[in-house]
Amino acid sequence: MSFAATIAAAEGASHVVTELPMPAPVYGVIVFSLFVVSALVVFSFRDVANRHAEKAAAYAREHGEAQQH
Repeated sequence: MSFAATIAAAEGASHVVTELPMPAPVYGVIVFSLFVVSALVVFSFRDVANRHAEKAAAYAREHGEAQQH
């Protein structure tokens, strides 16, 4: 089969298009909403280290003394 015959056969074949299950902008809205939800989760943990500052200081004192001896 020549190249021209292959091209002709390819042109004659039916072109199958798979449609998306929803419109394309909906995918962007879904991804953006997931991004916002994950940002809110990260933002909710913004001050966790300062809530337990006395525990962190006690831990540093205990382990700092163990390293000096």
